[in-house]
Amino acid sequence: MNLFIVPKGGKFVVQDKKERVIYTIKKKSFGSKYILYDASSYELYSLVQTVNGKKPSFEIILNDKPIMLMQCLSVFLDPSFECRGSDMNFQLKSKNRKAFKIIKNGHEVGSLNTVVMMTGELQYEITINDKDFDDYVSLFAIAIDRAFGDINKSK
Repeated sequence: MNLFIVPKGGKFVVQDKKERVIYTIKKKSFGSKYILYDASSYELYSLVQTVNGKKPSFEIILNDKPIMLMQCLSVFLDPSFECRGSDMNFQLKSKNRKAFKIIKNGHEVGSLNTVVMMTGELQYEITINDKDFDDYVSLFAIAIDRAFGDINKSK
């Protein structure tokens, strides 16, 4: 499965390779909370930043309960995120903060790539095995954007 996370104004639009809108990710006006909506505007998941600074942390929330903790392990040497949930563990690993491998329970299942658009904005492309995909995977791109976006824009 291929998804493209494209910034549009104050939100992100998640499209498939035929440019159909599958999800919309909107930032709440206050705080650092992003909400993932499906095509019918039904709220699916939230991404909340719990720790600021050089190594930010996030929680993915479903029905007001955290289901996954995302921690930035390193920003400069081997940039990576660890995502721990009750029945799954993901790792997002990179060498350059732009091309990440998505590893689930020790097996590589996909990739998350950062593309600089003509406007200077960052777009994200997620490629993941269909059986390993879940709706919240789109929020991985937002966590990468929050942690590494400013560094990637300045290059």
